This record gives sequence, structure tokens and C-alpha cells, in this order.
Amino acid sequence: MHVLMVAAENDRLPNCKVGGVADVIRDIPYALAELDTRVSVITPDYGQPALPRTFVADIAVPFRQHLETATLWLVEQSQHVTQYVISHSLFSEHHGAIYCNDAEQPFATDANRFAFFSAAVAELVEHDVVTDVDVLHLHDWHAAVIAVLSEYNPRFKKLSAIKQVYTVHNLSLQGIRPFNHDHSSLEAWFPTMTYDGITICDPKFPHCFNPMRAAINLCDKVHVVSPNYAKEVMRASHPELGFFGGEGLELDMQNASSQGRLVGVLNGCVYDKDGSDRASAIAFNDYLQHAEHHLFQWMANHQTVQPRYYIAHQRILQWRKESHDGPLITSVGRLTDQKALLLRQPYDDYLVLDKIASLAAQHSARIIIVGSGDSNLEMLFTQVMSRHQNLLFLNGYSQVLGDELYDLGQLFLMPSSFEPCGISQMLAMRSGQPCLVHNVGGLTDTVKHGETGYCFEGENLASQSHALVCTFASALEDIVNNSESYQQIKLQASLQRFDWQSVAQKYLSFIYK
Repeated sequence: MHVLMVAAENDRLPNCKVGGVADVIRDIPYALAELDTRVSVITPDYGQPALPRTFVADIAVPFRQHLETATLWLVEQSQHVTQYVISHSLFSEHHGAIYCNDAEQPFATDANRFAFFSAAVAELVEHDVVTDVDVLHLHDWHAAVIAVLSEYNPRFKKLSAIKQVYTVHNLSLQGIRPFNHDHSSLEAWFPTMTYDGITICDPKFPHCFNPMRAAINLCDKVHVVSPNYAKEVMRASHPELGFFGGEGLELDMQNASSQGRLVGVLNGCVYDKDGSDRASAIAFNDYLQHAEHHLFQWMANHQTVQPRYYIAHQRILQWRKESHDGPLITSVGRLTDQKALLLRQPYDDYLVLDKIASLAAQHSARIIIVGSGDSNLEMLFTQVMSRHQNLLFLNGYSQVLGDELYDLGQLFLMPSSFEPCGISQMLAMRSGQPCLVHNVGGLTDTVKHGETGYCFEGENLASQSHALVCTFASALEDIVNNSESYQQIKLQASLQRFDWQSVAQKYLSFIYK
């Protein structure tokens, strides 16, 4: 079997990662290859200078009433896996950025780029540049236009004969654009294509094209990245109550389920072959030194000193002078409402995060949070840091700082309001660090309360916030008292295995079958 995977991100390549989809595209092809499955992976070439390339072919791509030329490059070939990139100025003109932020026209620039990317992949398959494809595996909305071209453009006869699988990694980002009368619209990209607007329109804005919905309705299989999330996406979202499900596409997910097309298969994690995944945790002061180094790098990108960096640096200097043997609470992730909605909820005249920091201080515990994202949340976390001497907020992205925290902490916070799968909890558990998680999505499938970690839930935002605080207080008591229950949870967390080999077998049995 030959599987062609198409995605916007791929952590196998340099500077080609923003979120968890990059980890999946990095790891699953090689797990499938171990099961004698040939895999090709195609991502855009964002202009990474360190990427070695071998020319494969130029391909003519009809797009926006012009005939554009895209180039396919081979960048790596090993273990039955072939890595390709497609180059064009649309991908590389943003100085290596994978995604662009259009404040006034959401997704406009990216929709143009990924519509062209999809069209280029369609041409490569149709003209046998990439040959003998048995399964076309599309990832998130960025590759969804391939399914539209396959269904509605009669020229793509070979493409339409191939089985198509669509994986939803993030249902909250759907890439919605107008059908017409806009430079970034379906009819602007493919002006001669006839389509069924009812099948591919957005449910809330029927004059708009929704690539996520289109792929869900048009592909042979729809894969979401955990069994529990497969249930949640068939329910309507109620953000006012703190529940995030189908995000407007719940009826389409219900239809896919009733047709036997919806599958929930958990993502995986890489483990050392000898089973010794817990590295020798670095000394706490060494971590502070690494954090300071990264702070200086982040500071250097601004002409003025930012409060978030100044306060963090002062906190590091303060902690270096103090002896400390209390617990360390950790958190790593993107600062979005998905991850931080509950932490910013009001609680006792302040915020939930304030309450957590206060409870931690009562037990001489420190908190380190690493992440970046929404500027309002960054400011909010900075303000909380300024109010609590036991909290350090490192506002930036660093794989090194995150990985070291997995080995260093005693409790990992992941109170996501929704989590299709989640990878951070797997990485923390792999290192023997129990997690405190919201009982949603893939977190439900990976963390069991009182057995491998700590879980909370509630019927609305207020009850979820209260449950989070109470569960944190209980977990902290276990840690401080070094209770037998905590030691058992810690041990069982480290023994859990969500390996890619098992995931690959499920791909073959349930998704590609």
C-alpha cells in the first residue's frame, strides 16, 4: 500500500512546525513503514534555507485564471518513507512563516496559499509525478481543497479514483472563505469549476465555502484524533457553558458516523526502545540558566524591554538567590482560549490562575509556564506573574525549555477546554510527571483520575473552574505529603504507552481499510 500524506506542517523538516499536527506528520509515516506500508509526505516549501532539495519535476497548475508553475523537490528518502516539498512564491514570500494573520479578512492569505498547494498536489497525482497512490490522506483544512477538486473537477479522473481520508486535528480552525466576489474565494481560485454549494458551504454563513466541512462530507473516511473526541464532535458546542464539540459541523459529523465513515484513533508518542524515557532531570538552577538564555534571545527581537521579559528575568534572579525544595508545577503550550479559558476565569476577585498560584505558595510550590500565542492572554499571564513571587511565565516558544520541564516537574497542568488528542500530557507522563487535566477529548482517553493522573469536569465554566481549583489542591496535598497514592499515580503514569506502532496498526485496520 502506498499512502500519500498532505499537510501544512511537518516536524521532520526544519522550521516546519507550529502545532501538534507537525508531530503526527513527523512520526506516523515511519510507524506505518515498519508495517510494510510505503508513505510519501508532501508539505509546502516555506523557504527553509537549511533544507536540502533534489529536483523532481515542474508542474503546471491552473490557478486564478493563470497557469502557475510549482516545483516538486525530494528532501529525504529512507525506510519506505519519501519526504517532498512543493515550492512556489506563494509559500515562501512570508519569510518562512507557515501561517499568516489577517486581522480584517480571516484566513485570506493562508486560504490562497493552501488552495494553490492543494491544486498543485492534485496535478502531481493526476500526472503521475507521484505514482501508484492507494490512499490520499489529507490533514486539516489546509489540504481539504484536494477533496473538492477531486469531486467537482472532471479533469481529475485518476485523483477521484483514489481512496481519500481526512484527519481533523483542530476543528476550531476551518479556513472559511467566500464562494465568490473576493480575491480569496473558491471561484477566484477555480473560476470554471462547477460545485454543489449545499455540500461545501458553511452552516452559519451559507454564502461562504468551508473547506473543513467539504472534506468531511466528500472524503471516504473522516478521522478525528481520539475516540472520546469522536463522540464530542457530534454534539453542538456551547461555549457559554464551557463545552466545545462540533463547532457548527456536528450534523456533518453525525452523518459521517451513521455512514460508518467517522473513526476516532488516538495519536501516539515516541518512546525509547529500552523503556528508559525519564532522562536525568537537570538541576533546577541549570534550568533557570537556560531560561535566562532564551529570555535574552526573545528580548533581542524587540527595540524596547517588554514587561513580560523584564519581570520574568527578575523572577529568575530572585529564585537563584533562594534555596528551594518544594514541588514544581509545570505547563507548556500555546496560549489560546482552548488551553487557557479556565485559567482566566474569575475566582475570588482575581483569576483561577491567581488562586492556583496562591495555593501553590501555601505549600512552597513554584509554577513555571512556557508558552506564547494570544497577546491578551500573554498580558494576562504577565500580570498574574507580577502578583505572585512563586510563578514564572516564560513567554515564548522553546522546544528545549518545554522538554526539560517534562523531566523536572511534579505536576503538569493541562486544563484545556477542548483537546482533540493532546501530546503534552503524553510527554509529561512518559517522563513520570502526573498530569492534571480537564476530562475532555483525548485527555479522557489518556489520563485516568486517581490512577494515572488527576481529572476534573463540570457542567459550566463556573463549576469547571471550581473543580479545577479543588482538584489542584488535592493533587498538591498528595505531592507535598509524598503520599503512597501520588507515588502510585506517578509510577502508573510513567508506565502508560501510547506508541505509534499501535496507532499505525489502527490506521491500517480502521482508517485505510
